[in-house]
Amino acid sequence: MINPTRRLLVAAAAALGLAALAAPALPAHAEETLVVGAYPANPPWENKTPDGGFEGFEVDLAKGIAERLGMKIEFQDLGFQALFAAVSSGRIDMAISSISITNDRLKNQAFTQGYYDSDMALVANGDTSMKSLADVKGKTLGAIATSVGEAWIKTNTDKYGIAEYKSYDTQQNLLLDTQSGRVDGAVGDIAGFQFAFTKMKGMKVVDVIPTGDKFGIMLRKGSPLLEKVNDAISAMKKDGTLEKLHEKWLGAPAAPTSAVNTVLPIPQAQ
Repeated sequence: MINPTRRLLVAAAAALGLAALAAPALPAHAEETLVVGAYPANPPWENKTPDGGFEGFEVDLAKGIAERLGMKIEFQDLGFQALFAAVSSGRIDMAISSISITNDRLKNQAFTQGYYDSDMALVANGDTSMKSLADVKGKTLGAIATSVGEAWIKTNTDKYGIAEYKSYDTQQNLLLDTQSGRVDGAVGDIAGFQFAFTKMKGMKVVDVIPTGDKFGIMLRKGSPLLEKVNDAISAMKKDGTLEKLHEKWLGAPAAPTSAVNTVLPIPQAQ
């Protein structure tokens, strides 16, 4: 004869087992770990350390956000193009990598407020004959695939008479080809180029291309984290954290009216 108490314990255990089977499984990172995608060959914004870790302006920014949200953080090494699909599919919670906020991107993704004013530049080998954008006629220019630099070249090919465009997967390969003369010039984020030139000699900024764009953190449409992440960025602007990151990684204070120091609304598609 089965002990009544034991019978109740067995029944309770069975009920708990059925409940566990019926409950939907939660992702391993749900409400615990902020999963951040990053294209790590992108100093001073993101870079891989010799031990496989991540460092850079936006890496520190993401860590600060996770700390304010009370979450752990995990970085995933992804190519720049792969960041967009990874965000949309939910593989990662958000993406960093000097991603400019554009109206086209806002139609498919969500972005936090901007935290850096992202002007671009035309750069070339120090021996180049080019002195301004007017001199790119008949030249071959390169940029990182799907970047705003690529978009600028494609939009302005006819206007400036650009002869050919070459797409690159990494900034390192883009700049090595520019340095060696395989392409006449490169178009991209000016801060990233200037940081690279501290280690890569014989290169120069030919012309600055004002854009009015800003870098933001990219999340999927409808992400429940958007407002929380945006609020954390606002707090980091107000308490001077972002200003300190600017000085640490870019070597100079940001302008008081720049996106580094100005709280902005969450951008919307127009």
